[in-house]
Amino acid sequence: MFEAIDTGSDPSDVPVSEVVRAGNLVWSVHISEDPVTGEPVTGDIETQTRRTLQNLDIAMRAAGGTLADVVQIQVFLIDRADAAGMNTVYAEFFREPYPVRATVVVKELLSEGLRIEILAHAALGRAI
Repeated sequence: MFEAIDTGSDPSDVPVSEVVRAGNLVWSVHISEDPVTGEPVTGDIETQTRRTLQNLDIAMRAAGGTLADVVQIQVFLIDRADAAGMNTVYAEFFREPYPVRATVVVKELLSEGLRIEILAHAALGRAI
């Protein structure tokens, strides 16, 4: 059994839980959206990556953890050229040991104007 975590952000309009926890494990999905209004935050990949990772940080705190608890990340980009900018911002949020990460280029994301989507898995209280 798992529980949905309320992050205090604007709830999704689609049938999906954005953050769930089962014991000390947390799964979450994030896009570049304003946590108050739910409106997409568009702009360059650095702007969108920063907002997306800030949303991940909000989610981890709501679940009782921190970004240091994140063990795996899957990044979906719509353009291979965005990888360098995404990596620059990613390094602002994560330090060694880095979470395991896969980065995939996809044709498009469901929300128009968005360039990045992230899935994250965390183990709360992991040893650093």
